[in-house]
Amino acid sequence: MEGDDSEFPPESSEHSHSQRGSVASSVTRAQDVLVYLVTDSAVHLCLEGVGCVSVHEMGRSVREALNIPDSAQDAFAFWLCSPLLELQLKPKHQPYKLCRQWQDLLYRFTEASEEDIAQDEPCLQYRRNVFYPKTKELQIKDEGVLKLLYDEARLNILDGRYPCDPEQWLALGALTCAIELGVGLDERKVAADIREKKLSSFLPGHLVVGGGFLSTLRGKGGRQAELEQRLLKEYHSLSQNPSQDPTHLLRQYLSTCHTLPYYGCAFFSAEIDKPAQGILHRGGHKAVTVGISLEGVYVMDVKEKHVLLGLRFNELSWDHSYPEGEGDSHILWLEFDGEEAGTPVNKLLKIYSKQAELMSGLIEFCVELRSAGDGAATGTDGEVTPAQAPAGQVGSSERPRGNRRGKLQRQSSVVCSRVHSLSTISYVDDGKEIKALKPKRAASFFSRQAPPQDYAAVQVAESLEQG
Repeated sequence: MEGDDSEFPPESSEHSHSQRGSVASSVTRAQDVLVYLVTDSAVHLCLEGVGCVSVHEMGRSVREALNIPDSAQDAFAFWLCSPLLELQLKPKHQPYKLCRQWQDLLYRFTEASEEDIAQDEPCLQYRRNVFYPKTKELQIKDEGVLKLLYDEARLNILDGRYPCDPEQWLALGALTCAIELGVGLDERKVAADIREKKLSSFLPGHLVVGGGFLSTLRGKGGRQAELEQRLLKEYHSLSQNPSQDPTHLLRQYLSTCHTLPYYGCAFFSAEIDKPAQGILHRGGHKAVTVGISLEGVYVMDVKEKHVLLGLRFNELSWDHSYPEGEGDSHILWLEFDGEEAGTPVNKLLKIYSKQAELMSGLIEFCVELRSAGDGAATGTDGEVTPAQAPAGQVGSSERPRGNRRGKLQRQSSVVCSRVHSLSTISYVDDGKEIKALKPKRAASFFSRQAPPQDYAAVQVAESLEQG
């Protein structure tokens, strides 16, 4: 997600004439720059020598325009975003230069077609810093800062990036009604406002549009009417305390989002193997979103909007492998404890993505932050320096294995892991070689782990069997 300037490819001459949105124009004269918020509103800046202006310099102007106090300056960072790629920038980065390298970055980190890459343009966004701890966010009292954080959290809820259960999305929808429309309003007035703004402005879009076979039989209108009534009932319950001020409502919304383990994640596009099905054991790939935060790694089903696997850093080992031949993929490997027929085993999940290198580097830096202290954000506007050591160069000194964590349970909540639905590699160590499903649990296949950990590194030359 982040990296030193040297990690980006050199500017290609064939792209050198490209104009990249609001930040890519004249290098010398005063130039208008638009810094977008997640609501699509923008901060209008006029900067001299925009081609050499760094994120750090731009940050002071944006904070001043938005009246963000110094105490909350680390809560936000600059991002370059498009439908194809999202990158959080460092203070030393110069957005103009990165915009001119955008096509090279898309070729490196996405599977997009040449046509899509040629048409894609990034915008410069000011939004939540991935490395800002939730504990600090709860201490913010400024209403303007809370509103910015609320706007981003609400967008992620509505877009399904933050999967949540009915009691959560109903509570959040009612809070959105209270924040956007007011508290204590007549039910008919609220119902009219909801219809005017559309239900998808308050509840996740896939709930409003989808609904399954029975909902299809009942019809879209009947489904939306039912959701509207549930939302009005929740709003009425919330309005029993009409004295709640806007700041309290914003903090209540964010506090509810904090119960979701993937709140504040950076998100990456990827695929995983589907379990083999049918007589021919055909599998294929499933599209997933990988969320990484200061707390852990979360693999989510793009279509079903639920968590497939959620692991805190002390519950996993990981590594990144590069393609070995034409047609091969970058792979992020996640290893965690599992069970097969009552036997404790190690499980490996293969995540295919050109962004595996970014994911591995972000995991490594988050682990370093947590081991160094309380995981607080460093620097200004999200300054970080993630390690990017290639696989195989990390130290492999063995550490004693701690207590084994409880196995992941199969549950109905969208927040809980669904290990049973994953196509993983299961292995154990019989003392001589790695084999499938032997009665002795293996030490870790990888050396990249969060201390203290439940694994110790082993040297393995045997191939693994698909389980």
